[in-house]
Amino acid sequence: MPALTANPSDALQGDCRPPGDKSISHRALMLGAVCVGETDIAGLLEGEDVLATAAAMRALGAEVERGSDGLWRVRGRGIGGLAEPDDVLDMGNSGTGARLLLGLLASHPVTAVLTGDASLRGRPMARVVDPLTAAGASFVTRAGGRLPITVQGARAAMPLDYRLPVASAQVKSAVLLAGLNAPGQTRVIEPTATRDHTERMLGHFGAELAIEAGDAGEPVICLTGQPELTACSLRVPADPSSAAFPLVAALLLPGSKVRLAGVGINPCRIGLIDTLREMGADIRFENVRETSGEPVADIVAVAGELRGIEVPAERAPSMIDEYPVLAMAAAVAEGRSVMRGLGELRVKESDRLAVVAEGLRICGVAVEEEPDTLIVEGCGGRPPGGGNKAIPTHLDHRIAMSFLVLGLASERPVSIDDSQPIETSFPGFVSLLRGLGADIVAA
Repeated sequence: MPALTANPSDALQGDCRPPGDKSISHRALMLGAVCVGETDIAGLLEGEDVLATAAAMRALGAEVERGSDGLWRVRGRGIGGLAEPDDVLDMGNSGTGARLLLGLLASHPVTAVLTGDASLRGRPMARVVDPLTAAGASFVTRAGGRLPITVQGARAAMPLDYRLPVASAQVKSAVLLAGLNAPGQTRVIEPTATRDHTERMLGHFGAELAIEAGDAGEPVICLTGQPELTACSLRVPADPSSAAFPLVAALLLPGSKVRLAGVGINPCRIGLIDTLREMGADIRFENVRETSGEPVADIVAVAGELRGIEVPAERAPSMIDEYPVLAMAAAVAEGRSVMRGLGELRVKESDRLAVVAEGLRICGVAVEEEPDTLIVEGCGGRPPGGGNKAIPTHLDHRIAMSFLVLGLASERPVSIDDSQPIETSFPGFVSLLRGLGADIVAA
């Protein structure tokens, strides 16, 4: 469990490219595995979470290889062609990988067992198990619908007409992936629009998919089942959730200017940028273009004073993974920041709402934690810092990276107790920040 310390740092300067988008990388491997032909993927995230999905697709019969040129190549088996695995599928720390794979398997006539690390085994899966059961699959889970889970896919899968009870791109995607091998039309009604990477990628591979307006004007995604998906080339943009860490670090350290190359700016994923701009941040999009169906830009962040604001609950789906690092920006800002609608943070890799509040208190920042709200009293400058106690990360990569960012902008160093989880989503995180001028060392 390698501990790290972030020391108070001077301005960050330079250009960098954050790693590939994790959400898109999972989907590229899974959809490539059910295509006809060979899919070439450039920029795939090579973190532990995505590598677990790659291993799972190999176990299900797809050919998945990384070439010496850095391209990943997936030779698929076609819709309905996945094979029964010989062993348990270990999804590591990835809730996205596990939930989406349950959807894909639900309409294949195979039996498989999914497990994960201690953190993933504690996370709820009933939210996908319940609708997938209606599609004809059966599941055996631990108490509370948790991993390990045995899934027995439907021999004659049924299309679903499903209204999401809560905004969740993972549940939406699991239902759509199950619908790929079901005859007829699968429909998903969203109360609030969530990240749409699955829909964009299905269209990129040739699926028949349409977005309609429901009776109350909400989005309805309609997928025609049993298509022949055609393999094609994909370029994965840099992950906006990973870019958030050097972005916020640059905003907090006076004199900084950092350019982040090739970052995805999907409108469903840039709630953090909208929020930071409302706080007064100088963030610019340059060289805006489209790559493999996803909008992409180079993001330039210039340091400046931030002010506290109130973040509305309806923004949460577009930035749910970024609230921990937003809380660090709020700690440095002038005035109070109120973040609402954060109940989903309690069932992430950790109870992120509680863990962020605990860490901020250790760093001398006044914070209030309510059931789905976080209130941070900004210091109007550098917070006190961590003192002699390391921040408990609770096996959560985003908690680890967020408090290292805060340490760069604090009066005293901030240490974290375990940096290993960072590898699940952001391999090379420390070296990238050091390359920009950050002072991060072994504790």
